[in-house]
Amino acid sequence: MNHLLSQISQLLAYDPASPMLFNTGMFMVLFVIFMFLYLLVRGYRVVKMLLVIAFSLYFYYKSGSWCVYILCGVCVSDYVLGLLLGWFKRDILRRAVVALNVLVNVGMLVYFKYFNLLYEAFCSIVSTSFEPLDVILPAGISFFTFRSISYIVDVYRGDMKPCRNFLDYFFFLTFFPPLLAGPVVRARDMLGQIRENPSATREMISEGLFLIMTGLVKKVMIADYISTNFVDRIFDNPALYSGFENLMGAIGFTVQLYCDFSGYSDMAIGLALLMGYRFKINFDAPFKSQSPTEFWRRWHISLSTWLRDYVYIPLGGNRRGRARAYFNQFITMVIGGFWHGAAWMYVIWGAYHGLLLVAHKALRSMWKLPEWLVGRPEIKALNVALTFMLVVVGFTLFRAPDLETVALMGSQILGDFHMSVLPQFVEGYMLIVGALVVSMVAHFTPRSWTTGTAKIYDVLPIAFQAAVLAIVIFLVIQTRQSEIVPFIYLQY
Repeated sequence: MNHLLSQISQLLAYDPASPMLFNTGMFMVLFVIFMFLYLLVRGYRVVKMLLVIAFSLYFYYKSGSWCVYILCGVCVSDYVLGLLLGWFKRDILRRAVVALNVLVNVGMLVYFKYFNLLYEAFCSIVSTSFEPLDVILPAGISFFTFRSISYIVDVYRGDMKPCRNFLDYFFFLTFFPPLLAGPVVRARDMLGQIRENPSATREMISEGLFLIMTGLVKKVMIADYISTNFVDRIFDNPALYSGFENLMGAIGFTVQLYCDFSGYSDMAIGLALLMGYRFKINFDAPFKSQSPTEFWRRWHISLSTWLRDYVYIPLGGNRRGRARAYFNQFITMVIGGFWHGAAWMYVIWGAYHGLLLVAHKALRSMWKLPEWLVGRPEIKALNVALTFMLVVVGFTLFRAPDLETVALMGSQILGDFHMSVLPQFVEGYMLIVGALVVSMVAHFTPRSWTTGTAKIYDVLPIAFQAAVLAIVIFLVIQTRQSEIVPFIYLQY
């Protein structure tokens, strides 16, 4: 008996080698138990909230151990600072509260996420040896600090009133579906739902299950397979592969990243729906974009709108002339790149997209297509193809460890590109090609097809819905890699 209890204790304890993620069997089992308890207490608001908070904290503990205390500390800090904003009338005091919140959250990001990067840069400047410090990176810190900042800024701006119920705010910031990798849910969108004490409708449950299934398929059956069996090999040693293979590797990573991250977002939104809470969409078929500007309206929408509202607009937006608007746009994207991780390649990626946005806006202001060309299918297709390839170049910067790797891949593509290898590529990577084709075809299907499929699933009897879910989970288990592959955005 003691041995059994010891094994259970070890299983439930934090294991840095095996964090609990949405695509792990342990999470699925514990979530089923959690939902059973949730349904039992759904009529008791406080009890239900305490249950969700407890599960959320445990989920975060299983992902980040003692870092759960940091999350709790941010909750307490935000709550107190929000109340102070409600009490203070003098603008100088209110500004001080906002500055303190930004200082605390940005300070945590700088220490936990960027300390070694900045320390290395300092050592190179003063010509001293660099010995990295063992600084742990709290899981999801980029996401919950951004949620914290947006809450305080929104209260300061008068866009929402300060939350006076500590339990409500604690529930919001610790809510587990978007905790580790987004979306960046804002307090003004979530607190109202929390106060209403919602219950999931039949339609919400069906929609939630459908999103969870699509997320699992995207993550496990497409992203993980492409990554392990093809993309990683190309980026690890691009010189061993032809230009065509390098190009397909770059395209493959773009598809992998989309399926991985949008898959996580789908699951996060789906899990929230099962509990009665609705988030805004985080991806809107970004590869259909006809320009870099449109791409950022469709890709990681919660982050791009956050950067717009809390960085671009405070910098002045487009209110101070065209040149200043271009500068603000560029700096905003550089900050967005830096947000992604402690590596200069992320900054370069952000700068690249900043230049693309500035160039697109400048060209659009100087030159417009003739009316007879606007809206023609071939022009739209050309714009989509060009935008996609620009995005692929950007994500090559995002994935590659350094500029030397990017340059090597570029030289292979430009100097050793032979379409004659296509038959051998298709034969050797048949499943990879199949995964890429299926993902892109599904991506470019009309929205009505996707919503129609979801509606068909919605009207199915519960027994049939459960059967479809079981089949999808079975297929996911059969096709997953030998080791659980973490979500890419968990590192951010």
